[in-house]
Amino acid sequence: MHVLTLTVDLHLNESRSLKMKRSVVKSIVEGARHRFAVAAAEVDHHDQWQRAEIGFAVVSGTAHHATDVIDEVERFVWSRPEVEVLKAERKWLE
Repeated sequence: MHVLTLTVDLHLNESRSLKMKRSVVKSIVEGARHRFAVAAAEVDHHDQWQRAEIGFAVVSGTAHHATDVIDEVERFVWSRPEVEVLKAERKWLE
């Protein structure tokens, strides 16, 4: 069993309220869950309306498949015009 996580720190320049921020975050989280079958949640910066940190995790039988899925998730996040990716970090869990 292989578990790979991705944590993405985001800046939401157009966000003017927590409500707007949560709409964008929800769109990314739900989109990733449905398209890539990963676990996803906002994990930090909950009370800042222009910052968000989202965590993703995939469990796979092979390391190659886990890497492929997280690659797709990361491309999905980077493709979102309403966010700027400040940092993306991957970790393997044992």
